[in-house]
Amino acid sequence: MAKQAESETDPQTAAAAFAGLSIEAMLHDYDGRDARDIFAKAEGFKLSEQARAVGLYPFFQPLDRNDGPEAEIYGRRVVMLGSNNYLGLTRHPHVLQAAHDAISEHGTSLTGSRFLNGTTHLHERLENKIAEFLGTEAALVFTTGYQTNLGVISSLVNRRSVAVVDKADHASIYDGCRLAEGEMLRFRHNDARHLDTILRRVGKGKTSLVVIDGVFSMGGDIADLPGIVEVCQRHQVRLLVDDAHAIGVIGVGGHGTASHFGIEGAVDLTVGTFSKSFASVGGFVAGSRSVLEWIKHFGRSMIFSASLPPASAAAALAALEVLIEEPERVETVQRKGAMLRDGLRDMGFDTGDSQTPIVPVTIGDEVATVTFWRDLLERGVYTNPIMFPAVGMGKALLRTSCMATHKDEHIESALEKFQALGRKHGLLP
Repeated sequence: MAKQAESETDPQTAAAAFAGLSIEAMLHDYDGRDARDIFAKAEGFKLSEQARAVGLYPFFQPLDRNDGPEAEIYGRRVVMLGSNNYLGLTRHPHVLQAAHDAISEHGTSLTGSRFLNGTTHLHERLENKIAEFLGTEAALVFTTGYQTNLGVISSLVNRRSVAVVDKADHASIYDGCRLAEGEMLRFRHNDARHLDTILRRVGKGKTSLVVIDGVFSMGGDIADLPGIVEVCQRHQVRLLVDDAHAIGVIGVGGHGTASHFGIEGAVDLTVGTFSKSFASVGGFVAGSRSVLEWIKHFGRSMIFSASLPPASAAAALAALEVLIEEPERVETVQRKGAMLRDGLRDMGFDTGDSQTPIVPVTIGDEVATVTFWRDLLERGVYTNPIMFPAVGMGKALLRTSCMATHKDEHIESALEKFQALGRKHGLLP
């Protein structure tokens, strides 16, 4: 493998290399720098350089090839446990053919926004299929899932409104709140009682939009949707559920969080992405036609962005068709996730409250986490190291996830490597 992943630097040497420079240092001005130069902080930022020097830089690792359950990196095959390709559709023949046909018909890009020249009948077919799948009046496709939350939240939460968000919500939700003119309040993670307290504090002088993840992207836990719905209905406020990591993963036939709890119709707006189960890129919001018509005309991230390329729209539509025709993939990915999750828990790893194929392995110390990541990669297991600000300081973890196309042997092999290295690193008895 490349030099980056070959280093055998021990944790003590790595920790010494990081001395005097931590993640926290990125958040503050560097002593002795020219405060008048906006580039001063960038010139003083050495953390990534130091990490590369000791073979512990885990980000922007270039893949040679990604085949789904396996990938190739630095010329070696690895088990891919770091992908959101939950249904394993990125290599499905129907999805590949649909993308190819769309390029032949529409070219590589529409070079304009949805608002102007960037809407095709393909986009509208995709929107209609999503609405039909989720049982809503309409759906609206954005260029990315991130932009979907930016546009939806900022267009609805004005100066007389409040966005009330779960503390563990995705960064795109927080950024959508920052872009909005209204206030943002947070409630404790998955705590419907605390949400009730927050909404009582808001009172009736302002309108509110409660925004939660259906499945939380780092912890793999599922929102207490019944409890949150009850609180929202009692306070007569609207609810948006980001089901990016839920659709295709939980619920009957992969219909998402509301379906999982059997309370379809209780959610006002559902946001999703195509970059997970739908093997593409892009995002959508589904709900009432009148609300989506408003977002169409006031969602800045849609109006001022180039539209989703036709090949991406076609791939997402084809993936949704596969999900509808092959709902057994949902049960398969759930079984694979349980296999990995139970195996890691039985060894003694901390997998938190995961209930889905997203399985975190919390280690805590950032250097120990990256060292463990490096050694796993060396031995053929690809995982994602997650550190501040994605999680709290001192709560670093390895995020793993399963696909429907993983074989049992893939997971068994990965578990063997986790156990052997866990003992070597002193993480297991």
